[in-house]
Amino acid sequence: MSRVELRGRVALVTGAGTRVGRAIATRLGAEGMRVGVHFANSRAGADAAVADVIAAGGEASAFQADLTNPAHVEPLVAAVERHFGALDLLVNSAASMTRTDFGAITAEAFDAIIALNLRAPLLLAQAAARLLERNAGAIVNIGDHMGSEPWRGYVPHGVAKAAVEALTRHLASAMAPRVRVNCVVPGAVLAPEGWGGAHQEAFAAETPLKRLGSPDDVIEAILYLAQAPYVTGEVVRVDGGRHVR
Repeated sequence: MSRVELRGRVALVTGAGTRVGRAIATRLGAEGMRVGVHFANSRAGADAAVADVIAAGGEASAFQADLTNPAHVEPLVAAVERHFGALDLLVNSAASMTRTDFGAITAEAFDAIIALNLRAPLLLAQAAARLLERNAGAIVNIGDHMGSEPWRGYVPHGVAKAAVEALTRHLASAMAPRVRVNCVVPGAVLAPEGWGGAHQEAFAAETPLKRLGSPDDVIEAILYLAQAPYVTGEVVRVDGGRHVR
């Protein structure tokens, strides 16, 4: 079977107003997809992503939703369907990376992190299932290397991202054979806010490939999984080899 054609199909990228999510949306548009650019608060970034897609010859529109609120999930998918008439690819990129020192973790803080990083991808998969099944679509979840590499101060985040990998396997089973579900796990492809040059150099030095990555590294993995018709339930690590240190 030949690879899946992306041109003319519809993608929804969550968290597409900032950082890697914005880069994903822009590249999918450049590949000829019609792109739903989801944002929560980053309206300016979402509008810029839409402009970038249009400049590349694609079609895009921005959609606002608070994915920590379950009531916002189905309306988001419905809005994308009304605008584009279909949905073929869901990229669950929206996430928070909140430092939560171990002694300060509260039930409320834990629930808030789980809500966006883990519950939202599950509910979005449910809401999008009918549309994705129609044209044998796909989901690509975005994990995080902290799902397998514990960092002090990020226990809830790491737990949520580890669970995203398990969620991917369960969804791949539950949504087969019409919908493929895979996961890309980036390492440091964009330095976190507050990282200086020395911090970045130290992180690169302890990474087997001795460098940081880029959003393009992640996007190439997403494109492969979006177009690979016989791949589902897979977790692709784009972390410079940190998981084999």
